Amino acid sequence: MLAKAKALDITGAHLVGAVVMAFVNGEEHLPDQRTVYDDVIDEFAALRTQIARIGTNVNQIARRLNSGGDSHPVDAAILERAERLLATARDAVKAVDEAAFRAAGQKAGRV
Repeated sequence: MLAKAKALDITGAHLVGAVVMAFVNGEEHLPDQRTVYDDVIDEFAALRTQIARIGTNVNQIARRLNSGGDSHPVDAAILERAERLLATARDAVKAVDEAAFRAAGQKAGRV
């Protein structure tokens, strides 16, 4: 700490005071302290899990409808909607992943 203060051409007490005030003012965070970015990243992870589960369910429905067997007149329409929903779920997962990556980059200071 003293070496850093000397490199900045200030006293050790001045550096300690500046660090404390930066923390008090919310300008700096302690290591391992949760930030708003941590909360956002956690929310994105939970959202991604939920969307992925929807995609899995839709994929199972599509697989069942494509498996042959006795078909019903509405199966084709349901299959088409299921495939569109699955594509939407995949797009949503991709968007959530990209947003989480951006949030992680902002947390790390790589805006």
